[in-house]
Amino acid sequence: MGQIHHFEYGWITPALSYALSVLGSGLGLVCAGRIRSARGAGQRAWWGVLAAWAIGGTGIWAMHFMAMLGFAVEGTRIRYDVPITAASTVIAMVAVGIGLAIVGTGRLNALRLLAGGLFTGVGVAAMHYTGMAAMRLDGTIDYDRTRVALSVLIALVAATVALWLSMTVRRGLAIGASALVMGMAVNGMHFTGMSALSVHLHERRGELAGTEVSGLLLPIVLAVIFGVVGLIYALLSPPAEDDHTGAAYLDAPRRAEQPTVASPEPAPAGRRGRSTLGQPGTPFPSRRGNPPR
Repeated sequence: MGQIHHFEYGWITPALSYALSVLGSGLGLVCAGRIRSARGAGQRAWWGVLAAWAIGGTGIWAMHFMAMLGFAVEGTRIRYDVPITAASTVIAMVAVGIGLAIVGTGRLNALRLLAGGLFTGVGVAAMHYTGMAAMRLDGTIDYDRTRVALSVLIALVAATVALWLSMTVRRGLAIGASALVMGMAVNGMHFTGMSALSVHLHERRGELAGTEVSGLLLPIVLAVIFGVVGLIYALLSPPAEDDHTGAAYLDAPRRAEQPTVASPEPAPAGRRGRSTLGQPGTPFPSRRGNPPR
């Protein structure tokens, strides 16, 4: 039995993984909040992709492999299969994207929320264990089924709560608090799944294929940087001209239906510019005292 260390470098890796999950969750909540307020299908798809990128790519996938930097097994090196690792990225983003599409279109109700949470939670768990399947070491990996089931349950609950928060939370302070809760849930799922792991080392060592986890650090950092810059730019940039044109097009029928009110014409002036007041047929206003001469 191989001795497992989940915190090889102390608390730096879990702290960074939690920070990534909070960052991705916060940005994802901001973007997801724009889905329901978007005018057209194109805008909803745009905000949905950004939210899936933030939550699935940064808050879940990058968090997972940042935490794996601190994972070590005595007596063996650890490498990761690159194609399977890339597949775990796609799984996380697609699962979150479909979950947001389920709850973000139409009227939000319990059935939509449960369906989206079920799909996203299963996708998050699949991402975690796909990422673990990419691991290569001189041994055999076994899992405790009870803890695996518990980690999947945590993923389902965390995904459902995350989707509910993404559709209901709007204010800055609430978004920050929700991101902190989502970060705890994602990390709780990860380390619960990791606690189910056990390794039986092989007596004979062989050559391991793949890349070390430190080789994934650069893609993780680049993905986070480009994701944060792109999302912040999207949030701070003014609406495109197409948005203004679309808004004007949508408002045009309303303006056409509104009745036009003619402006009152000025009273015609009498001879030599005098007012018509007092002319025959023009009533005098009621005044107290003697009538005019």
